[in-house]
Amino acid sequence: MRIIGIDTATTTASVALIDDGLLISEKVYPSRESTGNGRGLNSKSNHAEIIIPLIDSLFEATHISLADVTGFALSIGPGSFTGLRIGLSTVKGLAYGWQIPVVGVSTLMAYAALVSDHDGLVCSLIDARKGEVYAALFQKTDDVIKRVTDDTIGSVANAMEMVRHFQNGAPCLFVGEVANVYQDLVVALPETRVLRDTTRYSSVAAAIARLGQDRFYSNDVDDLGSLTPVYVHPTEAEFKRRSVV
Repeated sequence: MRIIGIDTATTTASVALIDDGLLISEKVYPSRESTGNGRGLNSKSNHAEIIIPLIDSLFEATHISLADVTGFALSIGPGSFTGLRIGLSTVKGLAYGWQIPVVGVSTLMAYAALVSDHDGLVCSLIDARKGEVYAALFQKTDDVIKRVTDDTIGSVANAMEMVRHFQNGAPCLFVGEVANVYQDLVVALPETRVLRDTTRYSSVAAAIARLGQDRFYSNDVDDLGSLTPVYVHPTEAEFKRRSVV
């Protein structure tokens, strides 16, 4: 089963191919060499210009074509509104043309799934701009990840309070593109640490592909026509429209 994972939800775009759970190849832009860990807030990429070349380079590296793909797994949010729309429109175009099934995967869960050497709570943080973060808690035991909270948006203080409520003395690992930014707040909590070096782990797209694979095995695919991004809160345009009414 060949699954292509695609992530355009955050500042770094990535694509990956797994074959029956084994990572075959992955492409990340900006590269990890140019940004330190490939997921820094200062990484800037135009996903509309990058995503198709990344997919093409993945096919070139693995010597496969769309005809060989079992399914697409796509980060469906939360994350950058523009990035999510670009990723979804790209995948829909490819999937419709080649009749390839698609599953949407939580971006926050994908970050939690990156970690292979931690058991306990995992708190994923993604930049939501304007001083806020998207956050969710997961429980990881061996290779099994279970959701503890829904995806939320709020201040970092709100995320810290969420961790305090569910932690009960258990270790908690903070992951995600802004975890390092708030590490001083994080380490103030007991039994917590920040995943600082992500270079020894696979890409977010690879985690998305692996999470999606389980759903493909269960034939739990999404309806492509009704698949939409998970924004968690209204877009800027919706805020403006509400203010006019």
